[in-house]
Amino acid sequence: MTHSARRIGRSLALVLPVVLVLSGTLAVTAVPWANQGSGTQMLTASSKDVSARAKSRAPQDILRDRLLAELQEKDPGVALTSLQREMKYTPSLAKHCVAIARALGQAAVRQYGPTRAQSYARPVCDTAYASGVMYQS
Repeated sequence: MTHSARRIGRSLALVLPVVLVLSGTLAVTAVPWANQGSGTQMLTASSKDVSARAKSRAPQDILRDRLLAELQEKDPGVALTSLQREMKYTPSLAKHCVAIARALGQAAVRQYGPTRAQSYARPVCDTAYASGVMYQS
């Protein structure tokens, strides 16, 4: 019994590396970079260009999303106070204040209804929050 097991082991020791090398070679030849002229692609990880850099988000978009999350977690009054504070400390975002406040007003109506959303109105960014509430109603 040990003689036949030893013989099978030797056979596998000789055949297995050959099989692995051949299968590896076939796998490498089937990827897109191996033969650029061939129209077939057997192994592709993604159809998108992975070398392209991800687009960075604008500061006003990040602020808007953060304030909308704050509105969801707490209430519109807290989000408007944060907006006022942000406009004070980051004046470069002031030109986006109206759009952000309007988005907060619209989100407040969706979450609280028009009457309750209007009760949170503050004089931040003129009356953009109120116009967002009116627009959504």
